[in-house]
Amino acid sequence: MKALFMMLLGLSVLSLTACNTMEGVGQDVKATGGAVEKAAKDAKPK
Repeated sequence: MKALFMMLLGLSVLSLTACNTMEGVGQDVKATGGAVEKAAKDAKPK
């Protein structure tokens, strides 16, 4: 359990350093949504 907590804490720190501001988080979420939307359109039968 302690190892899982430490792993999650490490991932949280890494993700926070990847985007330092809330604006950066918003841009990341927007980009992820766009990628998911594009993948869904590409997978849709024509």
